[in-house]
Amino acid sequence: MYSVEYDLRSKAGNSFSPAVALEDEIQFLRLKMEEIVLLEQSFTSDNVILISSMLDVKINEYMKINPRKA
Repeated sequence: MYSVEYDLRSKAGNSFSPAVALEDEIQFLRLKMEEIVLLEQSFTSDNVILISSMLDVKINEYMKINPRKA
């Protein structure tokens, strides 16, 4: 199984605020998910589901830090 956590940890030192760090993680996870979908040619593989779940968590964290004002 692919280890996204290692890649995220290696990028963590490059950010200067929690929101920017989350934006970087979200972008990274989106790109990785797209890459794995193309490689495995499946939207429902275990790796895609794992990254999708991680992406959901990061997006929720980001929305708590930066709530949208209606």
